[in-house]
Amino acid sequence: MKIRETIKAPTGSFRAYVEFWEDAELKGATKDQLLSLVPEKYEHGFLIIADAETIVDAEHPLLVVDLNDDFGREFRAIPKAIQSIENNLSISNMGFEEFADSVDNDGVFRGFRQ
Repeated sequence: MKIRETIKAPTGSFRAYVEFWEDAELKGATKDQLLSLVPEKYEHGFLIIADAETIVDAEHPLLVVDLNDDFGREFRAIPKAIQSIENNLSISNMGFEEFADSVDNDGVFRGFRQ
């Protein structure tokens, strides 16, 4: 899958440390349905979801969902941006809102603009 390979590939000094879940029973599940499956003491502060929009859109924007301060807040991000998002959120170098507030007009994060 091209999306997975893009996420796994290093981008500059960033490498995404993500775990890929594939479950045919979850195909077509909504964000709320997926959130209800997150274990109570889940060790990560966000989910990255490849949904139908991810697959059909030419840029393959993934859904990134906050599991902490603003539970359920979301934005989309292109696969090449996942490395930076994952690294910065995982070490609390940046907050979820910094990425969510930096999306383009169409709601997709493509990186920070200078």
